[in-house]
Amino acid sequence: MRARATPLTAWLLVAAAAVVFAVLLSIAVGTRELSFPTVLDALFHFDAANPDHLVVRELRLPRTLAGLLAGIALGLSGAVIQGATRNPLADPGLLGVNSGAALFVVLGIGTFGISSVGGYVWFGFAGAAVAGGVVYGISSLGRAGATPVKLALAGAAVSAALASVTSALLLTDTTTFDQYRFWQVGSLTGRDAATIAGAVPFIVAGVVLTVVAARMLNALALGEDVARSLGQNIVLARAVCALAVIVLCGAATAIAGPIAFVGLTVPHVARMLTGPDHRWLLPFSALLAPLLLLLSDVVGRVVARPAEVQVGIITALLGAPVFVALVRRKKPVAV
Repeated sequence: MRARATPLTAWLLVAAAAVVFAVLLSIAVGTRELSFPTVLDALFHFDAANPDHLVVRELRLPRTLAGLLAGIALGLSGAVIQGATRNPLADPGLLGVNSGAALFVVLGIGTFGISSVGGYVWFGFAGAAVAGGVVYGISSLGRAGATPVKLALAGAAVSAALASVTSALLLTDTTTFDQYRFWQVGSLTGRDAATIAGAVPFIVAGVVLTVVAARMLNALALGEDVARSLGQNIVLARAVCALAVIVLCGAATAIAGPIAFVGLTVPHVARMLTGPDHRWLLPFSALLAPLLLLLSDVVGRVVARPAEVQVGIITALLGAPVFVALVRRKKPVAV
């Protein structure tokens, strides 16, 4: 452990430095070209009458913070769900979290007239929590409890059912569909300080839960029988992991929409450096995921100027080949 700690700490510092670079790049680069001194003035000598300063302070800074928070949440939730289910292809969508958040956002738009991202946060989080609870409740039925296979099957069934209800609601309400489709594609644009502030407590709570879950995940990775022989409470461990995933993924989905593949691919990249030890895997996932999300968002701003490509489309283009490669691997990935 000590022999590995030094190089892993060095890699962790490199990843942290890369995230800082991505944050600066996200603030400095956009469809409107601004010089670097102008960006620095906007950050440290803000002039409310200067339109360039307003672009940096009112648009790019909240967008960057949203990407940073959503990335941390997606990376951690992906690593936790893969470890808890012992399934290398698992991502937060497996537990029906994305489908639940999407359904509740549609209900919020269609029933309560919610039109702001700040309103989506609460409906998305509630939907993620309800869907995750239903999946865990269904998979807990029976003598063996919530096994990885039962979690996956229950998650797939609930996701399909919720997606069907969402589609039915959207087909009968074109106004709701017009609003929903911009959120559904996955985007960091239009996020204000209130939206970000509302999500911060949930993401902090989720990070604390993942720290608690790290040793539990290492025990679960050895198999249920070995984990029990080591004194691990399997039900408690899975409940903590499920709660962490619901809190993190619900908040991330509400901030940025259902962004795909970040929670799936980032833990695999982190695992190449750390191996299966979640005490290292979780912090690496928490750094690499916002790095991927922020860089993808910057690419989306510049590839189609003066228009933009939403970050959810960029991450899907990057993540789909990785997913196919994982499926085609002859040797299963150890989680």
